[in-house]
Amino acid sequence: MAGGAAPVYEFKASPYSSHSRLLALLPERGEGRRVLDVGCGNGYLAAILARRGYEVTGVERAGGYDEWFPRTVRLIEADLEDGLPAVAGPYDYILCADILEHLRDPERLLRRLPELLGEGGEVIASLPNSGHLYFRLQILAGRFPQHDRGLFDRTHLRFYTWDGWEGLFRRAGFTLSRVQPTGTPVGLALPAWEGSAGVRAAEWLAYAMARAWKRLMAYQFVVAARPGEAKMADNRKKGLTQ
Repeated sequence: MAGGAAPVYEFKASPYSSHSRLLALLPERGEGRRVLDVGCGNGYLAAILARRGYEVTGVERAGGYDEWFPRTVRLIEADLEDGLPAVAGPYDYILCADILEHLRDPERLLRRLPELLGEGGEVIASLPNSGHLYFRLQILAGRFPQHDRGLFDRTHLRFYTWDGWEGLFRRAGFTLSRVQPTGTPVGLALPAWEGSAGVRAAEWLAYAMARAWKRLMAYQFVVAARPGEAKMADNRKKGLTQ
């Protein structure tokens, strides 16, 4: 495996995080179902799914993972800006966890995915919300911070509100079948108190507010999307689904 600097992104263990919400959208027992993890980073989600009994393939660029990448996950090295590499579908699920906002042309990637999905397959994605109250207040104050992660991650190339993400998936031929908000990750902002009773209570409140006011208070959106019937019918005609 290629080496490189240690990946910046890590598993977010809070029950209200995008990673926890994303995993909750997949069956607890994999039973051999096939998953393609697009932009899998160091394989933290892929490893969990492999332990649950899924057959997982991850796609990540050189330098986006290190020597600790899980051996239970098949790795394909590729730069997604050049398009999705050749992979052997069909897959039951395709994960796009915290990756679409990093691409110059996320619609190009999404348009490729239906041909890799089996009948009834879903794309599961986590998407940052640029309509979040914190984001709006920063812009209102005339600031656009450059952070290592979060809503103002310096490597983000796309900044969408809910309407923007919904439109992106629709243009790519998908229908959103499930949508969940995530709460503001208070523990990441206050690492010295992460896991404390106060932080847990604050994260619960942030999640409750996100559910009540999705467009304003959701830190991220976690969605399940399925290709439209016309696209799947075309795939069946071409023999691309099973």
